[in-house]
Amino acid sequence: MLDIFDRLPDGLLDLESDQLWQTLKRPTLIHLEGDRQPALFVSILLHGNETTSWLAMRELLRKYQSQKLPRSLSLFIGNISAARYRQRHLADQPDYNRIWRMDDESEPLPEQIMAQKIIMEMRSRGVFASIDIHNNTGRNPHYGCITRLDKHSRHLARLFDKTVVYYTSPKTVQSYAFSSFCPAIVLECGQPDMADGTAHALEYVETCLNLDCFDNLPDDAIADIDLFHTVAIVKIPKEINFSFTGDPDDDITFPAEMDRLNFCELPIGANFGKAKTEKAYLSALSEEGKEKGDRYFQIQDGEIILKSPVMPSMLTLDTDIIRQDCLCYLMERLTIEQKS
Repeated sequence: MLDIFDRLPDGLLDLESDQLWQTLKRPTLIHLEGDRQPALFVSILLHGNETTSWLAMRELLRKYQSQKLPRSLSLFIGNISAARYRQRHLADQPDYNRIWRMDDESEPLPEQIMAQKIIMEMRSRGVFASIDIHNNTGRNPHYGCITRLDKHSRHLARLFDKTVVYYTSPKTVQSYAFSSFCPAIVLECGQPDMADGTAHALEYVETCLNLDCFDNLPDDAIADIDLFHTVAIVKIPKEINFSFTGDPDDDITFPAEMDRLNFCELPIGANFGKAKTEKAYLSALSEEGKEKGDRYFQIQDGEIILKSPVMPSMLTLDTDIIRQDCLCYLMERLTIEQKS
């Protein structure tokens, strides 16, 4: 279920993300020759509703239509079917950013087989760096996410922004898979279709294409990074009803503008919502997959309050996304010395 091309299909750059299906019939990997080797790998539209990635790459490729790229580029255009309907993924599909590691206990999905083919293809070619471009549905600043803390990974992140998130789970995402053989980053570019997100992603990818090597970058360039470590992913159990509007059927009612808490360092006792009963709990899974909800949350006088100081990210008001993925991630500040 993968097409591989060595040039851009005719008319591709005239299309919007929800029109790509008219030319691309399945996920597509495009290798484009540039002045430097090895290639920069960029993955876009792993989530079909996150349009900034296509807008940025379309603009960059239009710029270089009549000139050679400064470095070779391998562009993976992911969930074209979901992009047609501006959905994260379709009901009969897996999440395209959860397919990049095989599960030994079950029959592999076609999408997992495809992902392994891309990994093998790019590993054999050599990769300068990997960039996976995303959006958030809630209000977040722009930031980069890395799965390793070596200098090359930190340089790659700092070139995008000083706010950097280090995470090691889930291990099924694209950047985690590629980080085993090249520096890899996830770009979080704010909400879809925003001009600043497109411009930031475009500028960053072009910077990476013009970069000679990471070894020439000075150590002091990464001295001012604000580094955060993801410590838990917060999910709402299926049996718990919730809203942001105070519906009568709510087990939990969250604040109407809860996504304003993204990247705010919250103290112990901060309010996270209202709970109708003691059974209206939030699940908080550590990066090892262990339930840690009791460490971070407690119900007191009908309020869900924090038991530990944390910083949430990716809080969203989109109930469908919350059910498909999560309510948010919880983070703590990290220094390189703490990680050693």
